[in-house]
Amino acid sequence: MSKPAKQPHKQPWIKQYLPKSLFGRALLIIMLPIAMMQIIVAYFFFDAHWQTVTASLSDSVAADVAVVVELYKQAPDIERLERLDQMIRPNMKLSVVYDAKDALPTAARRAFFSSLDKTLRQALSANLTDKFWFDTTRYPHYIDIRVQVDAKVLKFVVPRDRVFAPTGFIFLFWLVMATVLLSLVSILFILNQARPIVKLAKAAEAFGKGRSIGKFKPSGATEVRQAGHAFLEMRARIGRHIDQRTTLLAGVSHDLRTPLTRLKLHLALEDDSVEIQAARSDIIDMENMLDGYLDFARDMSEEDMQTIDLEILLQEIIGINNENTNLSTNGNLKINVRKTAIKRALSNLISNADFYGSKTKIHVRRGELHIHLTIDDDGDGIPTARRQDALKPFIRLDPARNQNTNGVGLGLSIANDIIQAHGGTLTLDDSPLGGLRCVVVLPL
Repeated sequence: MSKPAKQPHKQPWIKQYLPKSLFGRALLIIMLPIAMMQIIVAYFFFDAHWQTVTASLSDSVAADVAVVVELYKQAPDIERLERLDQMIRPNMKLSVVYDAKDALPTAARRAFFSSLDKTLRQALSANLTDKFWFDTTRYPHYIDIRVQVDAKVLKFVVPRDRVFAPTGFIFLFWLVMATVLLSLVSILFILNQARPIVKLAKAAEAFGKGRSIGKFKPSGATEVRQAGHAFLEMRARIGRHIDQRTTLLAGVSHDLRTPLTRLKLHLALEDDSVEIQAARSDIIDMENMLDGYLDFARDMSEEDMQTIDLEILLQEIIGINNENTNLSTNGNLKINVRKTAIKRALSNLISNADFYGSKTKIHVRRGELHIHLTIDDDGDGIPTARRQDALKPFIRLDPARNQNTNGVGLGLSIANDIIQAHGGTLTLDDSPLGGLRCVVVLPL
């Protein structure tokens, strides 16, 4: 029995909402515990301290209001009310007068913190048997309490600090300020730690595109410095490898050119015959092969980057090749590249299209971050299974590997290396013309 296919592993849904950058994740790691701690501290403070103190103060005020109401009921007249006001105003910080209206207000005015109203309502309900109404929002420093006594309404004005603990807001203020201060310190610290990693990433990207990394110097934490030094050592090893390859092939080419020159001179002195002409053709093929090997091995990183118009460069290449090539463009095609290297890569691609087909069509357009270039021909094309091999060096699609076949299997490989050195890509596909399509993507 065949085993059931494994289901693809699904990532937890929470990862979709987590930050992707190092800065965001580091900030989350630091700020999340701080925020949780502040919330827990604030919750226990309000639950265990602030609400308890506020409830006690509210009960005290409600009891004072209840006492005044009971004393007023013993002799409900204006003189009695004035004496009560004179008695409680200096000692209890409480004043009482008749309300101009003989009915309680019906409009409800709620405080921003609903727990304030809830605590005071519970205290008044526990101490008063008469109907009451209060407002904690109309005055910034006082609270308006009104009690219905028979046909009259008594209006009490109480200082806010007698009803609610004022330290709660001060505590919240300093809690928020401490959170803001810790957040700023965390952001500055994380930025300082992430900056060396960003510099290392930019240096690696520049090196991958064949550009100069500038005055890059490892900095930051020990691990980041270690990664920076490892990158510089890797860059030096790759540079030495390229230099050794170039020097080796240049030496081989130089050593082979001397006997080839003697053979050419010897054959030039011979009479023209079929055998001599074939020998001369073989020598020319050998020289072309040596030039191809040197082009493949040549290091283009020393060429300076410059801004060129890709349309003008393509027009120069097309003029060098033939008139059967059609060029169409779209948008501004200015790009920062190594002109000689890019010209060699595009020349190889266009030359292949012209050689294997009778009609070549080139289209270039500018995207947001890249320039897209397609080269189509109406030749025989390349089978899908062989397209990756066609980009490898020293690979020719002629099974017999006949030396009379055009090229030495380096044209596409050289073009691919140059395009990749600029941070771009070269892919092969089917052409609408019936042959091969080369798709080149270069970063702006």
